[in-house]
Amino acid sequence: MKDKRLTIALAGNPNSGKTTVFNAITGARQHVGNYPGVTVEKKTGSTTHGDVRLDVVDLPGTYSLTAYSIEEVVTRNFLLDEKPDVVVDIVDSSNLERNLYLATQLMELGVPLVLAFNMSDVAASRGYNIDEEKLSELLGVPIVNTVGHKGKGISELLDAALVVAGKTASKQRYPNYGGEIEPHLLQLTELVEQKCSRQRSRWFAIKLLENDAETIKRLGQVCPEHIEELTLEAERIRKHIESVCGDAAEIIFADRRYGFISGACTEAVTQSVERRHERSDKIDAVMTNRYLGLPIFAILMFLVFQLTFSVGNPVVDAFDGWKGDLAGAVSGLWGESGADSVLRSLLVDGIIEGVGAVMVFTPLIMLLFLAIAFLEDSGYMARAAFVIDRLMHKIGLHGKSFIPMLIGFGCTVPGIMATRTLETRRDRITTILVLPLMSCGARMPIYVLILGAFFPERVFKVLGIYNVTNQALWLFAIYAIGIALAIVCAKIFRATLLKGEATPFVMELPPYRMPTIKGLAIHMWERTWLYIKKAGTIILAIVVVLWALAYWPKLGEEKLGVFEQQRAVVQAEKQADAEQIAERLEEIDNAEHEAKLEHSAIGRVGKTIAPVFRPCGFDWKISTATIGAFAAKEVFVGQMGVIYSVGEEADEESEPLREKLAAKYTPLIGFCIMLFSLISMPCMVTVAVTVREAGWRWALLQVGYLTVLAWVLTTIVYQVGSRLV
Repeated sequence: MKDKRLTIALAGNPNSGKTTVFNAITGARQHVGNYPGVTVEKKTGSTTHGDVRLDVVDLPGTYSLTAYSIEEVVTRNFLLDEKPDVVVDIVDSSNLERNLYLATQLMELGVPLVLAFNMSDVAASRGYNIDEEKLSELLGVPIVNTVGHKGKGISELLDAALVVAGKTASKQRYPNYGGEIEPHLLQLTELVEQKCSRQRSRWFAIKLLENDAETIKRLGQVCPEHIEELTLEAERIRKHIESVCGDAAEIIFADRRYGFISGACTEAVTQSVERRHERSDKIDAVMTNRYLGLPIFAILMFLVFQLTFSVGNPVVDAFDGWKGDLAGAVSGLWGESGADSVLRSLLVDGIIEGVGAVMVFTPLIMLLFLAIAFLEDSGYMARAAFVIDRLMHKIGLHGKSFIPMLIGFGCTVPGIMATRTLETRRDRITTILVLPLMSCGARMPIYVLILGAFFPERVFKVLGIYNVTNQALWLFAIYAIGIALAIVCAKIFRATLLKGEATPFVMELPPYRMPTIKGLAIHMWERTWLYIKKAGTIILAIVVVLWALAYWPKLGEEKLGVFEQQRAVVQAEKQADAEQIAERLEEIDNAEHEAKLEHSAIGRVGKTIAPVFRPCGFDWKISTATIGAFAAKEVFVGQMGVIYSVGEEADEESEPLREKLAAKYTPLIGFCIMLFSLISMPCMVTVAVTVREAGWRWALLQVGYLTVLAWVLTTIVYQVGSRLV
């Protein structure tokens, strides 16, 4: 082996610690790119072990080698085409039976294989006692214990890899498919050897019986003159197997593989955690029940919103008050003579009122993310996808598509990235197209602003026991509308542009566990910090631009003089009392403020686009804020804050933005704003990621159909509602 250069491929399930082991092997000597023609990330690195130079490839995480997902296709093609010297399968020791499924397929493929039983410390802490020597003998594959994040076992793993790479013969075992299947499998294997290839002939035969399209295509390139004969013989055998066994061939093969794994683990693994799994099973009997699962999910999501408002509203009110105090204090630095100062207006009307209008909702955002983190870390979110699976199948998707949608409640961008785990491009595109209908955290400030302005908090009891706020109910309704629209749109897409059968999948249901305080704090803060950072960078820059557009050009002296004359006339009246004079002066101030805004650049733009949004019930102010929200959804709140502050003199008693909106608009218009914000085109970052993951054509379709749908539904709601109210 001296002075040789070898290639090691790291394979394994997602979340098995594969990347951690890769980092422990290669250190900083890594390169990241993409596999040709796909968006799947390619990680390579190098190291030296003894006298041998090792090139290490971190293959995409995958549960199997069945070519459903992009990751599975990339992994399988790499193993077949690049022929690495050794494959190291990273196995989560605490979940052996699930992780060893990939190992059985690697053994069937006949690659030089080493199993790294990673997270062995976690397995031990959970009461698993694994006889690695015996299990290695049963499987015919070397097994090495590792703890990737501590670097334990890495040197021993590389030693085993070099030994396997130097061997010419393999002792690997693979599943026996039983008396009914094995004779037919042997028959087809011999036919593949005769007609096409002696290498991996058994694996090719299995894939033919599983009707694997990618394998049939590959064989067709190797022996085009015999592929029809092979597929016809495979179809004949498959029908015979299915008629005898009463199930699809691919299901039977998967079942036999799990039986092979279960048999090996029964002999080599003992555990003292049966009760833990029994508890999870008993809980799941209720949580994933056919009839109770969906209502429980709906109740839990409502409780999340209830917690968010009942705990967060008082804090938001306090923040809103502090924002007003700060604006008054900063404005007071200029005194009465500095009311027209550009710098004062920028600081008070632009930054404090604009960015502050977004920042005051940070406590609600933190509480929402905290609740979602608890549901994720406890293991419930996996159950939610399982529960939704039945519903998703009816629209041509499966529960796995709901995972990116759940992520989309935090932010649409990582939700789109998470679609990479889906098995087919049809599923990916469909999910990407409807993901923006999941109410991301950026929409929360809009919802909270509107709910606080038009739907004052009222508390009533459910069953005479539990206090429920109307605001939580409205928020739950908005989220539910988004989910319902996503389901309808997905159904339409799968019936028209993206036809095809839903692919099967296996979803792991991890045992329930109590999340750690540290873990919850980290997950909550990571998402909240992104929100704060966006407010301090992107939104700040946009708000400053919007302030400038609302500040210039200024109203001419002649028109301003008209308002001064009106004030002088009111103040000179002797018959009116002080209260009447104050009210009339306030009306003149409001008229002057309105005239300044309409004369500004943003007012002129708003007046131009206002006719388009008038059927939705929006005036030019809401219309411009809606267009500005394309940059970032939170900008809507910031822009309304700027519009209702420019030209007004801030003081400690200035009305909060919610009160100004409540005085100007109706609850129906408020609901229409929330509805339009929910459905309308996503922010520019989401569009950019959609272009990268799906292409320009799908990104334009996403923007177009969401914009039209938002306008149509909002118009219907407003027009019908205005006639009923």
